[in-house]
Amino acid sequence: MDDPFRRATFASAVYYKDPFAALDWLEKAFGFERTMVITDAEGHLGHSEMHFGDGHVMIGPAWNETTDSPLALEGKNTQSVHVHLQSGLDAHCERARAAGATIVREPADQFYGDRVYSAADPEGHVWTFGQTVRKVSREEAEQLSGLKIEGWV
Repeated sequence: MDDPFRRATFASAVYYKDPFAALDWLEKAFGFERTMVITDAEGHLGHSEMHFGDGHVMIGPAWNETTDSPLALEGKNTQSVHVHLQSGLDAHCERARAAGATIVREPADQFYGDRVYSAADPEGHVWTFGQTVRKVSREEAEQLSGLKIEGWV
């Protein structure tokens, strides 16, 4: 059976105090595309999905006592969403910065061959973006990092 929503095996759900503002901001700052928005009779957001490349993220309100925005948790995050870009990481970072993102980790090349930056959105969720800039073997990554790496294929 075909999936009309093109769902990947994994996706994250990210909760906001103001999910409608988050949808607008994520479009402007990160280039995410709003693909589904479900509202109730009072206009409250019930569920939404945004796509970027071949992935998607669900954006919603805190809907019970186990979900909340970092704004309600003294800015703490329990996860970070990672988005892999095919190209243009530095320009993507500047777009996010111009839209008001707090860049918590400036773009930098990593020992494993990716260039990465991290940005906090207006409610404090941390989003990490990476782009592969060079192919690195496991042995080279271990040598550069001083770490033992298992499972590298």
